[in-house]
Amino acid sequence: MADDIPPYPFVYEGLDPVPESKSTIEEVADGVEGAASRVGDAIKTGRKPGMPLSVLSNIAREAALGSLGVAVARRR
Repeated sequence: MADDIPPYPFVYEGLDPVPESKSTIEEVADGVEGAASRVGDAIKTGRKPGMPLSVLSNIAREAALGSLGVAVARRR
């Protein structure tokens, strides 16, 4: 009966290549790159019409023009 069980396949070292370890600088650079990408995506999303950054930029633009008019109108 023991002859009916197929043998397990042999596991050889080196079949799956071992990933090369990254230096600390490369790991930090990858982390910074990922964070910058997420921040950029958040800014793009926030600038869509009706989103908070869009509203804020419109208010700042209008306030800047209003304050410019006050500065020009006030002559001494």
